Amino acid sequence: MLLDYPSLLVAIGFSAVCLVGILLASWIAARSDGFLLTSAVGIAFVVLHVLSYRYYVADPDPWVGVLAIALLLSAFSVLMATGRQFRLGIPPWPSASLAAGLGILVTVPPFFFGYDGLSFMLFNLVAGILLLLTAWEYWQGRGEAPLAVLTMCGLYAATAFSFLLCALALGLSGRFALGEAPNGIAEIINVIVSIIGVAGIGALTLALNQSRLARAHRQEAMTDLLTGLVNRRALFDHVRDHPLHGDAAIVLFDVDRFKSINDQHGHATGDHVLVAFGAALQANLAFGQIAARYGGEEFALILRDIGVDTALRQAEAVRADFAARVRDGLGLTCSASAGIAFAQPNGYDFEATLNAADQMLYQAKRTGRDRVAVASARLVTVVPFTPLPSSRP
Repeated sequence: MLLDYPSLLVAIGFSAVCLVGILLASWIAARSDGFLLTSAVGIAFVVLHVLSYRYYVADPDPWVGVLAIALLLSAFSVLMATGRQFRLGIPPWPSASLAAGLGILVTVPPFFFGYDGLSFMLFNLVAGILLLLTAWEYWQGRGEAPLAVLTMCGLYAATAFSFLLCALALGLSGRFALGEAPNGIAEIINVIVSIIGVAGIGALTLALNQSRLARAHRQEAMTDLLTGLVNRRALFDHVRDHPLHGDAAIVLFDVDRFKSINDQHGHATGDHVLVAFGAALQANLAFGQIAARYGGEEFALILRDIGVDTALRQAEAVRADFAARVRDGLGLTCSASAGIAFAQPNGYDFEATLNAADQMLYQAKRTGRDRVAVASARLVTVVPFTPLPSSRP
């Protein structure tokens, strides 16, 4: 051998053991994403493979060789399923079991007929395919964390090609009955690449988990947990990052007599009313519009490139949809008032337009509630409530 092959196997095993411990500790600490646990299970199979294969290198017992093949194919099947779990959030075990079962069925039988070389060739071929499929799974989810995922794909692909190189070397040698573990240059390259792959893939798995946790925390901080709409902070951040131009409008809604709803029917019912209003807003959103829970029972709707009549119709559609949802779902009669303000001809000032919409909301409240007040540069129009059919199917 060109290098101490058993020592290289020990290096893989030691790296894998450390990685399993780190992955398990990270999963136990957060338990937010199951793909960490699945990764730990896959790497644990690698550890068991290394132990059995190192024994097979020293004493080529066919049953130990079969066990080593089965363990590594199981490991790669679980890691492939981990990629699907990371991307789609689906349970990993059905696909892992199917892939491992098919792989073992293809690679193991020649061993029992004395063709261990053929079995190892098929094993390396199937292992390479499984690793390439794993790289493909992560590649399809690259939009979540492009740099980390692309690096992960590169490591999986490099490890896959090292296994395919072993399969090619065995095929070219024509030795389909070895009686010992393959021990050429291809195997040395494979084990060196695998050492790098185990360490790199483990580090990137942890990095992807931390990135996902950070995004989840940010999403929680920017989302109203009751309605699922963005909150006031997210609304202001959105307008700061995506300035509104052209004919922009702000609509502020307020659920009428919301305190009396809480007092008469309880806060749980009040929460259901707010959820219904959030659902009505979402159901009537068009592309490029954003709806937010502004605070308490107040909601905001940001409209881009829209005229007065269209904005008024949309506000009325939201109010009608809300009234229908509360009536049908809770058996209550509820209404909402709204104020609409548009950008001034000489430019768009978000704070000024927001304040104007707030003044129009109070104007609607003062003139009897259950209506929309619209502000313009020259006049204020108060529109009495006209029942509209619900926009729900």
